[in-house]
Amino acid sequence: MTAQIRRRATHWLALALPLLLAPALDAQARRPLRADDMYRLRDVGDPRVSPDGGWIAYTLSTIDSLKDTRDTDVWMVNWAGTRHIQLTRSAEDETDPRWSPDNRFLSFLAGRDSAPASQVWLLDRTGGEPQQLTDFRGGVSEQAWSPDGTRLAVLVHDPSPDTRPDSVREKQPRPIVIDRYAFKRDRDGYLDRRRDHVWIVDVATRAVTQVTSGDFDDAGIRWSPDGSRLAFTSNREEPDPDRSNNTDIFVVEARAGAVPRRLTTWPGPDSGPEWSPDGTSIAYLQGSEPRFYAYDQPKIAVVPSAGGTPRFLATALDRDVAELTWTRDGRALRVLVSDDRAGHLATIRLADGAVVRETSGRRVTTSYDVSRDGRIVVRMGTAVAGAELHELTGSTFRALTHVNDSVFASLQLGATEDISFRNPDGLTVGALLIKPPDFVPGRRYPLVLRIHGGPSGQDEHLFDTGAWMPTFERQLFAAQGYLVLAVNYRGSSGRGEAWHRAIYADWGNKELQDLSAGVDHLIATGLADPARLGIGGWSYGGILTDYMIARTTRFRAATSGAGSALQSSMYGADQYVMQYERELGQPWKSKPLWDKVSAAFWNAGRITTPTLFLGGASDFNVPILGGEQMFQALRSNGVPTQLVIYPDEYHEISRPSFVRDRLERFTGWYAKYLAAPTP
Repeated sequence: MTAQIRRRATHWLALALPLLLAPALDAQARRPLRADDMYRLRDVGDPRVSPDGGWIAYTLSTIDSLKDTRDTDVWMVNWAGTRHIQLTRSAEDETDPRWSPDNRFLSFLAGRDSAPASQVWLLDRTGGEPQQLTDFRGGVSEQAWSPDGTRLAVLVHDPSPDTRPDSVREKQPRPIVIDRYAFKRDRDGYLDRRRDHVWIVDVATRAVTQVTSGDFDDAGIRWSPDGSRLAFTSNREEPDPDRSNNTDIFVVEARAGAVPRRLTTWPGPDSGPEWSPDGTSIAYLQGSEPRFYAYDQPKIAVVPSAGGTPRFLATALDRDVAELTWTRDGRALRVLVSDDRAGHLATIRLADGAVVRETSGRRVTTSYDVSRDGRIVVRMGTAVAGAELHELTGSTFRALTHVNDSVFASLQLGATEDISFRNPDGLTVGALLIKPPDFVPGRRYPLVLRIHGGPSGQDEHLFDTGAWMPTFERQLFAAQGYLVLAVNYRGSSGRGEAWHRAIYADWGNKELQDLSAGVDHLIATGLADPARLGIGGWSYGGILTDYMIARTTRFRAATSGAGSALQSSMYGADQYVMQYERELGQPWKSKPLWDKVSAAFWNAGRITTPTLFLGGASDFNVPILGGEQMFQALRSNGVPTQLVIYPDEYHEISRPSFVRDRLERFTGWYAKYLAAPTP
């Protein structure tokens, strides 16, 4: 273990670093956002309350501009929010902090020089350095403490059958042999038969026991309250799990050789098992039916842990839900709810299914944890302030961290407003409008329509400070004099099942109606200049950009990131084969439908909009092939275009210098063709 990562017991009592204290704000003028400000932002997440209730562990991600990397470390803060202690300092990421039930250890996942694959590490609160607990060649991706604190259940990836040293493997690579139906996944690359399975680690002896095995993946490990059983999620559909999204909830005794017992039989996805405090029930989320694989909106269910018929709660709650947990008395469940541009923490009573919001307003709560005495900590933010950890008391928030206070105190951000308008079908569409910081009423502004990906997901009231920064982009455009419109078109989350599923097997139709209606609304109200319209997005936002510029010439500039247009060419090239076959059918059997959803490419000859195409060279989500094809089409037709490929990057561009480069290319492209005034 290197000196760089050694942490003595005295560090548990170290003084807080200035960057995490609430800053004394200087009397300085605020200024508009710049691309370089991305390096100043820090991202706080994954709050975990210690068993004694004294501390909250969390992760903090920062950017090192010199090393061109993003690093995540583990910190902790006391409930008063007055003491912040950095627990890890290595150059590698440390994530997933978890307290042992006896309050002695804080475990985390990290891949360090002595353990290149991610392993479990322990910090002993009685003193000493972090100790590596596990040494699985395939690495660990999940961990869960047993109730008595003597064992950890971990999710382990099967080891590679190639045991040669890395240096030999790099010099003498072997052929990649594929025999799976689903054989590609972004970041993971080409998939072999190695799977993720449940193991148990004895903390004192380091002895390991494999609990599950087979040609399928397991996930979502949870211990029963008495420590005798484990619940988990797995897709064990016969004859081939790859051809189905049917994950079920299983329960298995916490020992080698035990046979898992299936608790759920729904043919779609079941996930997120959580034991009731008395161990008699398991709450979980039941997903949509299999054909709506890409438009999943889970329902809340409870099933007896011994087996039986599930009971559904809050069936009238037509919203996306996540992060299900039990209240300590077992009378209710807590859950995060995505609701029309906001996100809230809610409590659902078992007795009557009543839903009670614990947070509200135009803000987003992204995660939470609860102490043994019922105190709640949430990660919450707004459109003009990055997410911080807060104590939630009733309806009152009290900030525990201030990692970005000094940054936002120095910036003049544009106002983010809710707007709504009617689409051609007479339905109300919700959107966000971001105005320039120096917005003047009565003046028409150039407009940039920015389209979120997914399509699952929503544009919401949260300034995202993570590696993926759509809010930063929107505010950066606003700082350069643009109105920015973000529409939650049909297909988006947060508006219910019917809204989510409306685009099933009908891509590039209703979404364009909703997006166009938003632009028309801003022109009609005198805000947007119809002669200076821009458009752009990433992933499905890039796909919709391609659809739009092939349908209309109203936009003077476009940026299409990680998009595709000739959808039939994506079959076998990306990771969505199961969705394609369920939603569209096989291309050779459903050619008219595939041609319909490939309309952007077949109508590429109509495109006159100058378009910038971008993507990651190693993207298996939406391969760069999609951008290359559209670039070639426009180049062949003499339309101004450019293609930017980021080496060694996946679907989400992560190298900080590339993220900054992308921001500058976006703004440069719009400035060139929209002639926006710069403040």
